Amino acid sequence: MINQDPVIFGLLTTIIGLVFYTSQSSHPVWKQVYRFVPVMVMCYVLPSLLNTFNIVDASQSELNTITSKFLMPACLTLLIISVDIKSMLLLGPKIIILFLLGSFGVIIGGPLTLLLFAKIAPETISWVGADAAWKGMATLAANWVGGTANQIAMKEIYQVEESLFAIMISVNVIYSAIWMSFLLICANNANFIDKKIGADASQFKKLIEVTDRGISNQQGLPTLKSYMLMFSVAFGVTGFAHFGADIIAPFFAENYPQTEKYSLTSTFFWIVIIVTTTSIVLSNTKIRELESVGASKVSTVMLYCLIANMGLQMDLSMVDDFPIYFAIGFVWLSIHVIVVIVTGLLMKAPVAYMALASQCCIGGAASSPVVAMAFHRSLAPVAILFSVFGYAWATYMAWICAELMRMTAQ
Repeated sequence: MINQDPVIFGLLTTIIGLVFYTSQSSHPVWKQVYRFVPVMVMCYVLPSLLNTFNIVDASQSELNTITSKFLMPACLTLLIISVDIKSMLLLGPKIIILFLLGSFGVIIGGPLTLLLFAKIAPETISWVGADAAWKGMATLAANWVGGTANQIAMKEIYQVEESLFAIMISVNVIYSAIWMSFLLICANNANFIDKKIGADASQFKKLIEVTDRGISNQQGLPTLKSYMLMFSVAFGVTGFAHFGADIIAPFFAENYPQTEKYSLTSTFFWIVIIVTTTSIVLSNTKIRELESVGASKVSTVMLYCLIANMGLQMDLSMVDDFPIYFAIGFVWLSIHVIVVIVTGLLMKAPVAYMALASQCCIGGAASSPVVAMAFHRSLAPVAILFSVFGYAWATYMAWICAELMRMTAQ
């Protein structure tokens, strides 16, 4: 097995390069492949095969830490500095309603799923003790509404057994990956889907027009100076975010430990908050002009490295290890999806709104910009803002879900 980080990173970048090269090929075979499988999905799934078939051992790799601590904040910075907050208001209230109801679908889906399995297969799961199914599901609820920091917080609150917690992490990885892949395919066919469901995408199109017009009016050729400025801004903001988070998170942990349930003691939470806030401020300065020389293209390069690394964490063979919990995850995710789709159809919302609202719940800040960018770059800042909000209230909502499941288990 390959376990050297430079070799693993080289394999990931080679895969990305081959995917982009073949996606532009005129060969009929490749044209058919990319007709049904988007480039993003290929960059996500192919690295997972390295893990699934034991070609690469990423268990001790530092790449996940490097991408989450360096690339992700830098990528978010370059995405957000071009945002026009006023134009975001063109999206209207539909996407907010979808996000809130998507979170509700996760919270209500937990006890409904547990109630179903109590009726059809009560002997297959544990109902009491540290390995009680509802406790493990509470950690998954925290992740699906917020993120990993919230999931760990719920593990500590309910003293979840390590083996059960590992199962729930596996369930999250598998279904988050499958669902994101599906949403990326939807993004590739968004116009067709919107036409079929009779969606009113007028507000979304206005945002796209405003964004594209603003960029096209200012497009220039990138120079060495512009690339240097992009990297200095991206990693300068990243460094500032880490500096601030390393002060703020320990302060809350030491003086207000009870705020852990709101993720205020999480360093990652504060990194995302500081990056988002700082980048929004910078978007109102001349730094925003970096978009005219290709800031979003540079951020997209970083984004594909993030996608490939996320794919590397997925092991497709894990589905065979814990069938009952994967069945639980399927039913639970289905309830969330039904709530989002039914709400979206009733409001005639475009598929981009439904996908974004769902991914901001299930995927969080690390992956929601990926789905957003697949529809249009103007949605990336919206995805980040919703995901950050999810971090703030996820533990509280997961606690409500856990108590509902506790009552169901009694």
